[in-house]
Amino acid sequence: MIRKIALTAASALAISSGAALAAGGHAELTDLAFAHEGPFGKFDQFQLQRGLQVYTEVCSACHGLKYVPIRTLADEGGPQLPEDQVRAYAKQFTVTDRDTGEDREGVPTDHFPVSGMETAPDLSLMAKSRAGFHGPYGTGLSQLFNGMGGPEYIYSILTHYEENPECAPDGIDGYYYNTAFPNGGVPDSCKDEHGVSTVPGSWIAMPEPLSDDLVTYADGHPATVADMAEDVSSFLMWAAEPKLMDRRESGFKAVIFLIILASLLYLTNKRIWAGVKGKKAA
Repeated sequence: MIRKIALTAASALAISSGAALAAGGHAELTDLAFAHEGPFGKFDQFQLQRGLQVYTEVCSACHGLKYVPIRTLADEGGPQLPEDQVRAYAKQFTVTDRDTGEDREGVPTDHFPVSGMETAPDLSLMAKSRAGFHGPYGTGLSQLFNGMGGPEYIYSILTHYEENPECAPDGIDGYYYNTAFPNGGVPDSCKDEHGVSTVPGSWIAMPEPLSDDLVTYADGHPATVADMAEDVSSFLMWAAEPKLMDRRESGFKAVIFLIILASLLYLTNKRIWAGVKGKKAA
């Protein structure tokens, strides 16, 4: 019975993998060492602030963060903006009051707006839902030390736009070739006899959003495409997992407690049964 279930699961995985390959080629993802990764990693406060700026000035034109309260921008472990800056940031949004039904200025207790375009996905959980090369099939230890690859996926999408390949010089009308996007359409000219894509990635509806010096950072940090992509990817990871550091700390405390408890139980067991077992013969 167990063998039958295992074979069924393997078959289903093979079918789904084949379908993904038929839709698009393998994704070319870039591995980055984000500050929050690893068992002792922490979010870089200034990187999160820069990522917030990139989201506000570039991404928010289409994408929302409807699950993220604006007040969390002041939380410890996040961008940690001063309270007055959080209030000023909230005021730029127009919110429809739930009680009166009238439009008003945003306040810190409001959430970020929803996506401005119907086809633009909300980014609140993007870094958590779009696992890259470390998950979701990676081991627990791999995910602890390397993360699940969500920020790497976002970074790669933002930086892996390329010219159309030779097999489809005209591409797909209204779409853009991206070697990190595995789930878009692929022209028949870029498929083999089995219908499998012969090129990495596929075509995506979002045009390339970033260009060098598109934003001007207040701290003077360089604003290359790679820098902005890394900053906003880190910010979106924080948006998806704002309590990541707290959960990690709680996990370490639980592990230490279990180690101490296991040691005490072992020593207690030896003491209780010492008189029965006696000393081993030399």
